Amino acid sequence: MKVSIASDHAGYALRQKIVSHLKEKGFEVLEGGATSSSESYSYVKAGQKVARDVNDGTALRGIVICGTGIGISIVANKYKGIRCALCTNEFMARMSREHNDANVLALGERVIGYGVALSTVDAFFEEEFLGERHAIRVNDIKEQEDELFK
Repeated sequence: MKVSIASDHAGYALRQKIVSHLKEKGFEVLEGGATSSSESYSYVKAGQKVARDVNDGTALRGIVICGTGIGISIVANKYKGIRCALCTNEFMARMSREHNDANVLALGERVIGYGVALSTVDAFFEEEFLGERHAIRVNDIKEQEDELFK
């Protein structure tokens, strides 16, 4: 699976750990955003990169990381077709996939430990969308997007 991942400077260290983790598991990783944790980089640009990669099919799923995960998830969710879930644990990641068919995972480096972050990433990629009754709600979201993005 091809995954797009980007972060601002506050999410740089966590991004490096996740990139290594995903590559070890055989994922193809498209990386963008900050080039260090010491030089400021906009979470807006990082979120845009991943949202565009997922929307245009360059990547199947994405991960966005900033200090809290809040700002970058807001950015990603501004894009039609993106269902970005800010998760702080495995359960949230599993539910975001099973119930919401989330295609982008948001994490906050300053609010999640590395071990929990990696298990949250694993949960996000292990789960599949359950469809059925959940598909009705996801379709409602898509209809809302169609109305908003005319």
